[in-house]
Amino acid sequence: MNRFHQSLVLSAADRYGSLVLLLGSMAILSRLLTPQEFGVYSIISALMALATTLREFGGANYLIQKPALSEDCIRSAFTITFLICCLLAAGFFAASSLVASFFGEEGLREGVAVSALNFFLVPFSITMSALFRREMAFEAIAVSSLSANFVMALTSVGLATLGFSFMGPVWGAVAGNLTMTVAFLAYRRNIGIFRPSARGWREVVSFGLYSSGTVIINVLYQWSPQLILGRVANLAAVGLYGRAVNITQIFDRLVLNVLDPVILPAIAAEARTGRQLKPTYLLAVELLAALHWPCLLVVALLADPIVRILFGSQWVDAVILVRMLALASLSLFAACLTYPVLVSTGRVRDTLTASLISVPPSLLVMVVASFFGIQAVAASAFLTLPLQAGTAFLFVCRRIDLGIADLAAALWKSAIVAATTMLGVALIVGINGFSLTFSNSAFVAAALLALVGWCLGLVMTRHPLLAKLMLALNSDRLIGRRLAEFRSLRSRARTAQP
Repeated sequence: MNRFHQSLVLSAADRYGSLVLLLGSMAILSRLLTPQEFGVYSIISALMALATTLREFGGANYLIQKPALSEDCIRSAFTITFLICCLLAAGFFAASSLVASFFGEEGLREGVAVSALNFFLVPFSITMSALFRREMAFEAIAVSSLSANFVMALTSVGLATLGFSFMGPVWGAVAGNLTMTVAFLAYRRNIGIFRPSARGWREVVSFGLYSSGTVIINVLYQWSPQLILGRVANLAAVGLYGRAVNITQIFDRLVLNVLDPVILPAIAAEARTGRQLKPTYLLAVELLAALHWPCLLVVALLADPIVRILFGSQWVDAVILVRMLALASLSLFAACLTYPVLVSTGRVRDTLTASLISVPPSLLVMVVASFFGIQAVAASAFLTLPLQAGTAFLFVCRRIDLGIADLAAALWKSAIVAATTMLGVALIVGINGFSLTFSNSAFVAAALLALVGWCLGLVMTRHPLLAKLMLALNSDRLIGRRLAEFRSLRSRARTAQP
């Protein structure tokens, strides 16, 4: 098993373990908190996400993609990140009253102020995380991340149970970040990298201007529905939209969150060797589409039972939002590859240009839609998401000599896999009287038939994903054998001791 596959296995262990903790805490919190309370928390999360794009200022990705990395580079990146985070913390404390007044919710004052504590922790954690990712040392990341998410889930649920309302998950995030920082420090004890330095700061800032600018624009778009609805509509609408987004992002949490930590280091390493990125990109697109399309189509059809099972019947108004957002997101099958490919080819500036072309019109469409209600905001994604995906693809085409015919040739097998996945679900829908409101037994049957249809599609088309899954299965068996050998040797050593 090569280093890349080892990294994927460890990243998967991290992300899937974290997903279980997230879904468990989400299910409990959705029954402890009302849509109004979740709306307040969504506003805080949106503001934190926007500020998060500034705190790094490209520092982590700069450290990952730089061909030759010295300790001075690390110290400079950390120093710039730390200074920016201190400014953000001060800004959050100062703006807490203004935010509460703007949204007409007094609870936001305390929530925003407490969230500012995170900024004193993240410069340490993201610097160490970037170094671990560059070195493909995903064991340290997996252990630290799982520990942090466990503490965050336990703290969030515990405090919400005690009556802390939306402040439960706010304090949970602080506890999780503290745990992450301590765990990383336990692995990397070289605190010398945290000594202030300004050597080479111009290079860090130059990269950060484009990298962070790109992230800021895209995160602003991602969280703008909650912020716009919080102002134009009400906080209950914000809560409903936030829950719908959470379900739509199931694929992101199942697949992309596993790949994201690995993609940029892997593609950057490929580019440093001078290899062509076009074959790598097309294979990645083919693999992603075979996962992305079936997952979102199943979520769209089974949205009703998914919402009821995860959140309870009080969130049933989110079902139609889930369906629209899932179908609109089908166009984003290659989105996670754009930034790594452009950065690895030395075109970080293109990432910002592409975002400036597609995101402002998308925001305008969304603002107009918000005056027509929450469903109109969700429906606007059918215009905005394809626009963003198409713009990004055009920039990638220019850099790796890619054409529409190449993309079509890479996607036809994945389209067949998506179709076979839906056959079983369509059968259950027909048996159910063409109603999309399922009983629990019908939901289980539809999910199982979707899985069978997906596997059948992979076999029928001889999809490359099938070979990758078999390799991963063999990798897991190899890890299991090595662990068994290790336990056996340890047992023999203990037996041999007098």
